Amino acid sequence: MTQFSETELTEAVIRSFDDTPNARAKFLLQELVKSLHDYVSKTGLTFEEWDYAIDFLTRTGQKCTHTRQEFILLSDVLGVSMLVDAINHRKPDGATESTVLGPFYAEGAPDLPHGSDIAHGGPGEPTEVSGRVLTPEGKPIKGAVLDVWQTAANALYSTQDPKQDRFNMRGRFRTDDKGAFHFRTVKPVSYPVPTDGPVGKVLNAMGRHPMRPAHIHFIVSAPGFEPVATHLFVNGDPYLDSDVVFAVKNSLVVDFKPKPGAKTLAISYDFGLKPAA
Repeated sequence: MTQFSETELTEAVIRSFDDTPNARAKFLLQELVKSLHDYVSKTGLTFEEWDYAIDFLTRTGQKCTHTRQEFILLSDVLGVSMLVDAINHRKPDGATESTVLGPFYAEGAPDLPHGSDIAHGGPGEPTEVSGRVLTPEGKPIKGAVLDVWQTAANALYSTQDPKQDRFNMRGRFRTDDKGAFHFRTVKPVSYPVPTDGPVGKVLNAMGRHPMRPAHIHFIVSAPGFEPVATHLFVNGDPYLDSDVVFAVKNSLVVDFKPKPGAKTLAISYDFGLKPAA
């Protein structure tokens, strides 16, 4: 008779998944058991710590709403989101690097004509954003969609701030025959991730700051190409080297420069899309 002792328990649990019909599911579950049991053994986890972990995960789920995903935030601050992204989005030369989607994306942003102001004249440093969407070989992609969002000048996304319209600082733009796009906004600002939930308590307990460097989010897509979720970061931001979610990549850092003869800043960036497999 099998004795589920400390030395035999892990192998018994792993064997319990031997008849899993889906090979990938079997592999994932067995590796998860190995890693979890190894963690418990290496750390000598106490009952009090185990109870706290269960309570923490429970509170994390309870904090989630239709506009806030605390588990994504947890994944982000532990670096898991960026590791999964890195493994799944290895890019050829000429294709834009991806980064975290983040917990504040909102589906259904309006389609806007070129030159539209997603800030609607709101406070902040006026900024013009332009560029192209290209193949890795540099050919323009007509009709590519850029789904754009960012915080307002008060460092809050529209889904965090009941005083903002749901789609404030958000919009969708389509490239023209030359693969070009152009819209107006305000210069993004650094902001803290939410710290009023379980993830914030972890950051505070570990002495980690909650700050993200200023950036604009993009999801760029086109038929026949792999979509890319990415950011454009503000060069010179003090948090570029210590982003709380580890999402900064050098190729995504851009200069927000004064536009000659105008009271506005300007950036230009060409996105590259990888052909779909």
